Order: sequence, then C-alpha cells, then structure tokens
Amino acid sequence: MNNFDSVRPIRWSREGLFLLDQRLLPGRYIELQCTSAVDVATAIRDMVVRGAPAIGIAAAYGVVLAVQNSYQENPDNWRDAIAKDINILAASRPTAVNLFWALKRMAALMVVDGEDPVPRFEAEAITIHDEDVTANHRMGELGAALISEPCNMLTHCNAGALATGGYGTALGVIRSAFAAGKLQQIYADETRPWLQGARLTAWELEQDGIPARLIADGAAAYLMQRGMIRWVVVGSDRIAANGDVANKIGTYGLAVNARHHGVGFMVVAPTSTIDMSVATGAEIPIEERTTDELLNFQGVAIAPQGGVAWNPVFDVTPAPLVGVLVTERGVVHAPNHEKLSHLMAGAG
Repeated sequence: MNNFDSVRPIRWSREGLFLLDQRLLPGRYIELQCTSAVDVATAIRDMVVRGAPAIGIAAAYGVVLAVQNSYQENPDNWRDAIAKDINILAASRPTAVNLFWALKRMAALMVVDGEDPVPRFEAEAITIHDEDVTANHRMGELGAALISEPCNMLTHCNAGALATGGYGTALGVIRSAFAAGKLQQIYADETRPWLQGARLTAWELEQDGIPARLIADGAAAYLMQRGMIRWVVVGSDRIAANGDVANKIGTYGLAVNARHHGVGFMVVAPTSTIDMSVATGAEIPIEERTTDELLNFQGVAIAPQGGVAWNPVFDVTPAPLVGVLVTERGVVHAPNHEKLSHLMAGAG
C-alpha cells in the first residue's frame, strides 16, 4: 500500500455513523451524525454520501443502527422493526447495486440466534467496510499494472475514496499509477450537475498531492482528439451480466469518444457491483433526479423560470465499448457474459 490514501468519508463509532457531507466540499469539511436507519437513508437519498460502494457500506451501518435501536426498545421482538428499516434503506437510491448487495448480506444475520444481536451486525458492517478498502488497493495495483508507460489519464465524476470505504476504485488505479511513476497528469471532468469532478475528485487528488487538471465535460473529446489522453478510467454503479456498465451520466459519451480516438477505456469496480441477475444494461433502473439540479445551482437560477429539463443521473455503456474491467478478483479484457460468469464463479 502507498501513502496516497488520506481521505475517509465514513466513520463508525459507538456514538453512531459519521458521514462526511459531500454536498459541502470543498468549501467545508463537516461530518453528519446518523443515529438511525432513517438518518442513513436520508443521507444516501440527499447525496450526503454517494458512490456505489460507499452507499453499500453506509447502508450496512444503517442496519446496525436499526438493530441497536430495535433491540434496546424491545429485546424480545427486535426483528419485527428491522424489515421496515431495511426497506427504507433499499428505497434510498435505485441504481447502485452495492446497496442491495450490502443489505442482503446484513439481512442474512437475522436468522442467527444469540442474546445480543448488535455485536454480530456491527462486526459484519465493519468487515464489509474493511473488505472494500482492501479490494480498492488490490484493484489499484491491477489497474496500474495495465499502464505500460507514464501517460495522461482522464476520469469522470468521483470514483475515489469519497465514493468508497477508502482509496477508491478509478482513483485507486490513479493513486497506484502515480505511486508507480506511471501518471503524468490526470484530467477530471467537472461532471454536471453536482460537479463531483470539480468539487470532489479535484479536492481528493489535491489532498494527496497528485497532479490534476479540471476540464469542462464538453472538452473531453477535444482532449482526446489532440492526443493528450491515453486512458479513460471510471467506476461503475452496476454492471450487467453481459458487461454493460451503468455509471454517472456522461460515461457513455466518453466511451464512444475513447473508441473513436484509440484511447483505452478502463472500468474499475468491485465484484459486488456486478449484478448477474440483470441480463443487459437495458434492465438496469436509471435514476432520474429533480430538474432543479439542472435549472439551479446552489440556490441560484441558471435557466429561465419555468424551464423544462431532463435529469437522468446515470447512463449505460455497452460492453463492446469497455476495453477492460478491473475487479478485486482479477482483470477482464473485453468483458462479456461468459467472462463475467467465469469471474463470479471464483475462477477469475
């Protein structure tokens, strides 16, 4: 592990779950305390915490809080209230499959008998958190090994420590590449409308002293045309069984442009993001958020009053445009159903 790993968005303690409020970065560094599953669900829905792995981890701790509160109120029938809390957490965001993966893993503990259920739920959530950080470092190493010589890379949205338990998926590769002397410059799309690239990715990389340059989303194709990018490296919120990738809106356009300009396109995601129950990307639910996010910015109107907008949060990149998928279990070139089945069976 290298030293470029200073950001942690999720902190668990006996006082509750503390989430770094990513809506306020980079101007203010404030942690929001959650003491119930409803608090955690609200934080996920309102984008206090975002990024598929981070959402899953936060939801796991949300279940711990639900168990704590339920067992304290009614130790004989504590399970009765848990299903409702899990459903509230599941309804917070529809696209990121890590959310449902983590909730399913936590719900499996419901059948285990024992006097006090809190320690086993807490231990499982901590394990999910720790496993994510370890997986991110592993993916960082595997992804960096694919980069043959020092080059410039481009990333979209934020798939860094802020979107995970720590270190990051796409930014994990970038961190590892920088540590290995393989990164000259990282270009970060600003990523409208929440500006995760401008507010979060650029901030993260600055914390670790990694050279980053911010660009408008529309500048990415021109950057590739000028031969200034060798790799596009992104994360994912859900990957279908055939290798289609759902990620932040704008990813599909980057993949098309990367293929046209002969630029490598790398998706970095843990296997918990792969949903083999979904045949293709067409079946992935794509979240659409309020149009206010496009019509206004920080409370200031940036479009005519009464304007009409469309605000899908994700898009789907077809598998044939994905050059390589990096997971903690291994690297999959040109992912398809057969290769992902092999990977998920543990043989990858």
